[in-house]
Amino acid sequence: MNAGPLLDSVVRALAEARLEAILIGNAAAALQGAPVTTIDFDFMFRSTPVNLAKLKRFADRMEAVVLRPYYPVSALFRVMNDQRGLQVDFMPAIHGVKSFNSLRSRAERIRLGGHDLWVANLADIIASKRAAGRPQDKAILGLLEKTLREKDQAK
Repeated sequence: MNAGPLLDSVVRALAEARLEAILIGNAAAALQGAPVTTIDFDFMFRSTPVNLAKLKRFADRMEAVVLRPYYPVSALFRVMNDQRGLQVDFMPAIHGVKSFNSLRSRAERIRLGGHDLWVANLADIIASKRAAGRPQDKAILGLLEKTLREKDQAK
């Protein structure tokens, strides 16, 4: 499955809802050349009352629902549309990252589908996966680190 069209629609809906979020996880790593796959998109955002209203607008534009699958244990918000195969997770905090502002200060803004998308720095993605320590994260650390070394050497 080509996730490009789905990501384009996510980026467009984020822009229309005026929701500032930073793409993290495997999707962000893949956009930076890492040979990884994913079935969802993960974002870090600020969980404020205004942004929660924007999150609802984002979900409406995606014809999706907002779920809290791990509440009250986790602050994760999941936006889903099963018919489109859409799963977008929004997290106000992630392992290994101090704050939204610190992540954004190192993130790269790319143009996708005519809209801007903030993409987390690959070093931050690696730090987050290392801090999370989940088996699926540990399994790809080597690939991500190799990609980061290759990017640094190409500079």
